[in-house]
Amino acid sequence: MAYVTYDEFDSPRSPSAVYWLIGLCVGVYFVQATLVGDANMARWFGYASGDVASGAMWTLGTYMFVHGGLMHLLLNMWTLWLFGPRVEAAWGASTFTWYYLWCGLGGWAFHAMFQQGGGLLVGASAAILGVAVAYASRWPDDEVLFFGVVPMKVRWLVVFMALINITMAVVNAGSLGGTAYAAHIGGMIAGWVYLRAPSAGSLGRFRNRIAPAPDYGDEPPRAVPKSSARPREREVDDIVAQSKAAMARTRPPQTAPKPQSAPAAVVPEPATALDAVLDKIAAEGMDSLTLAERNLLDEWSRRLRGN
Repeated sequence: MAYVTYDEFDSPRSPSAVYWLIGLCVGVYFVQATLVGDANMARWFGYASGDVASGAMWTLGTYMFVHGGLMHLLLNMWTLWLFGPRVEAAWGASTFTWYYLWCGLGGWAFHAMFQQGGGLLVGASAAILGVAVAYASRWPDDEVLFFGVVPMKVRWLVVFMALINITMAVVNAGSLGGTAYAAHIGGMIAGWVYLRAPSAGSLGRFRNRIAPAPDYGDEPPRAVPKSSARPREREVDDIVAQSKAAMARTRPPQTAPKPQSAPAAVVPEPATALDAVLDKIAAEGMDSLTLAERNLLDEWSRRLRGN
């Protein structure tokens, strides 16, 4: 459908949660295709309208790991791989996983409310569309190639997907079976609520309990995302502020210098070089950095994340 490219400098590292989620969905489908069959897997682990009343509560979570066919699986995993790694790199694996599950539950809730007669609910689409909302919220001006051809900003791609699902949900209202459009809409709305309403009463308390909200102001420096919008003053300002704040926390307290019998050669503090790089980013943008300066920023990013 679409794809995002990263350069060598800003590519996400070790998206462990994305790997595990993809591996789990692929593993479930392998068992489904080779041992139990599509119908049995959907009946046992997909969500049906009477499951809550009958006590089969596990299907509220397991439905998002079962898929209706190979193409359904491939499209969902491809989309998760497009948008998931970068969001996970910014938030961390734990917060990303809770957010993914939250969006999946939002998909179930909307399906139960608005498409109750739509048959069994299976698939990770609701959770993955929630991840796409998070990506668009953080990097709205990044460009993707829709169907590998048409360049489109991520924000407009997500708006387009929302409108398509709303339209199809209205057109197919009352029909049995088919695509769970209401669940798709629910996953996107759940993601939007999580991102935009962090203190909305009990929902905010629940959100803070299951996973802390990402706080970019206290985060160590992250790689700057590739974008068609240049310069990106807000991104640069964020990186500079985050990096200097993290550096200040890692530096030892200053002590009075001991008297020396002879003047010693002054060795520049390693952080001084990073200060110069950050000032250069603020003044001239990321494109002005040399390869050595990019490597220095990358090294500090890893060092500060490890503290």
